[in-house]
Amino acid sequence: MELSQRDVNVAIGLMGGVMAAASADGARTGGRSPFFRTVLVGFGLHGVVHMAQALAYRGYTPGVATAPTVVVPYSLWAVRRLKAAGIESGGVGTAAASLAFLPVAVAGVHGLARRLNRQPESAWACDADARGSL
Repeated sequence: MELSQRDVNVAIGLMGGVMAAASADGARTGGRSPFFRTVLVGFGLHGVVHMAQALAYRGYTPGVATAPTVVVPYSLWAVRRLKAAGIESGGVGTAAASLAFLPVAVAGVHGLARRLNRQPESAWACDADARGSL
């Protein structure tokens, strides 16, 4: 998939927004939020996907450095913490919801990033006439 660096950067930021919203919901509910638990499991699964892509490609792919060092360990740690607090991560149902939600979320943030980045140049910067009058 050919993506500009700008599209990738915006998509990562948008996905960070999804994670932030899920985390806030998890904090609000003491980890009991189905949205939080679904996104948490999806976050870990997306890390596994990044590692599988690198193996299939037989080389570096974006995310392969952070997936095994941050994404997967954090997800496993958080699921264990929930379990220790008596909160199940959701089992098969949450994993299935995560698998269904993940491609939708990824396609959504990439589509929105492309759309945002295709705005006319004047939407992102002042035009020359406006700068000259300052």
